[in-house]
Amino acid sequence: MKLTIIQTGDVPVPLRGQFGPYAKMFERMFDQSGQAFSQDVVAVSDGAPFPELGPVEGIVITGSAAGVYDDLPWLDPLRDFIRRAYEARTPMLGICFGHQIMADALGGDVRKSDKGWGLGRHTYAVTSRPGFMRAAPAALSVACSHQDQVIVPPKDAEVILASDFTPNAGLAYRNGAALSFQPHPEFLDDYTIALAELRRGKAPDALVDKAVASVATPSDSKDVAGYIGQFFVGR
Repeated sequence: MKLTIIQTGDVPVPLRGQFGPYAKMFERMFDQSGQAFSQDVVAVSDGAPFPELGPVEGIVITGSAAGVYDDLPWLDPLRDFIRRAYEARTPMLGICFGHQIMADALGGDVRKSDKGWGLGRHTYAVTSRPGFMRAAPAALSVACSHQDQVIVPPKDAEVILASDFTPNAGLAYRNGAALSFQPHPEFLDDYTIALAELRRGKAPDALVDKAVASVATPSDSKDVAGYIGQFFVGR
């Protein structure tokens, strides 16, 4: 199965030399999923045209430094692409900003949270288990880096991951072909730490220190990658 990665951002410039481009993180994540995927990267935030939807087998919308409320020329075309993909039941995954823009495009409310930065490894309760997550445990610990949140999910979305800090951290949509997560299962621990350190001066030092320490919590990202793989092949 070929996945079309709609790239809406990239690894921050200060970290790119060490960690490489964002698409490589998704390639590694999908290699861990236990499924055979190929990938095509479409960097819409750099001006690449959106693909024709007909031949697309699966869609991944990445994280970004952008917010859904920003005035950027590619945001409205992305919303239109999401709506058409949803109507066509093309399998679609959103991560972080991808999670937010999917919710925004499909009728939810997304804003900068008054809770501030979410950084490091957060633990989320599994509140529902679609078929591809049938074996999921009571909670999953995954890296995150965000200020914005889905405040109100779309009416067609069911919350599948939640925490006190991020009540709408995972959404499965009732068309059976759309899934999104606020946290980043594609992040490795060294990148999670480096990204948290990059926030010093924007986020409080105590919060950054807590985020770095949180990486000692074992990661469930490989399991989440497996659920994502099952989601795509099950469609």
